[in-house]
Amino acid sequence: MPASANTPRFDSLAAIPIHAAGTPLPLGLAGTLRIWGRSALLALAMLVIVPLHYLFRLIKYGSPFPMYFLRWAAWVIGARVQVHGTPLKRDVFFMPNHVSWFDIPVLGGITGSAFVSRAEIADMFMLGWMARLNRTVFTRRGAKMDIAETINALREAVADTWSVIIFPEGTVTDGHSLLPFKTSMISVLEPPPPGMLVQPIVIDYGAVAEWIGWMDQETGIANARRIFARPGTFTVHVHFLDPFDPHDFPGRKRIAARAREVIEARLIQSLGKPLRPFRYDLPMVGYVAPQQEV
Repeated sequence: MPASANTPRFDSLAAIPIHAAGTPLPLGLAGTLRIWGRSALLALAMLVIVPLHYLFRLIKYGSPFPMYFLRWAAWVIGARVQVHGTPLKRDVFFMPNHVSWFDIPVLGGITGSAFVSRAEIADMFMLGWMARLNRTVFTRRGAKMDIAETINALREAVADTWSVIIFPEGTVTDGHSLLPFKTSMISVLEPPPPGMLVQPIVIDYGAVAEWIGWMDQETGIANARRIFARPGTFTVHVHFLDPFDPHDFPGRKRIAARAREVIEARLIQSLGKPLRPFRYDLPMVGYVAPQQEV
C-alpha cells in the first residue's frame, strides 16, 4: 500500500484491520532501523548463548540458556513482562490463552518450558530454530497422533526443562477473545503422567493486545516485521493461576473445561469487560465467526 495522507501509521489501532487483511503498511525509515537494530542485538546474543547452551548440554540436561535468550528477545523487542502469581518449577503442564507467536519468548523467558506446537512453526526459519532449541514437541493437524511417540517426546522435554506449555486453543486470537479448547491438543494428558499438575495461565497484552495479535490473512513474516518495528515498549501481564491435579478431572474434555473456565474468569477480570467472539473465521481449527462480528 503506498503511503498517503489517509494511510494510518503501521502501529496505530486504525491499522489493525489493514494488517489482518494481509496488506502490510509502510514501516518508514525509523521502523526499518528498529528491525535491523533489534535483529542485531538478538544475533549478538545468539553468538554467546548458543555455544554456551551446547556446552552445557555436554554436561547434563536442563540448560537454562534458551530461557535466557527468550527472555532477552522479549525485552529487546519491547516487552516489559510483569509476572503475577507463582509458576511451578517442574512437573507441570502450563495452559495459557494464545495471542501471538510472541507468547513463546514471553512465556519461555519466564518458565524455560518446552512447548507443544503445531508443525507449521517448525517450518518458520528463526522461530522454528528457537522452538527446537527449547525442545518443542511438534504435532500436525489432521494426522493421527502417535501417542507413544508423543509421550516419549514429552517425557524427554520434561526431563530437560521440567515443564511443558500447551496452547489448547490451537491457534492465536486477539487478546479479547477465547476460542473453544481443542481437546486433541491435550491428549497427552489422557492419562496424565504421574505427579504432573496443570497450571492455567492468562497472558494480557493490555492496550496493545489486538495490535500484537497475528490475525486472519496476515503472514507470519509481516506480523514479525511490524512487531520488531514498533516504537517504544509495552507491558505484558502474565497471570499464573492456581494449579490443579488433572487426575481430579478424568478425561481430556474435563481437563480442558476446567482450564478454560478459570482462564476465562481471570481474563474477564483482567480486561475489565466481557470477552467478545473472535471476529475472523479460523478454518484450521473449525471456528466460524458469528456473522455480526465479521
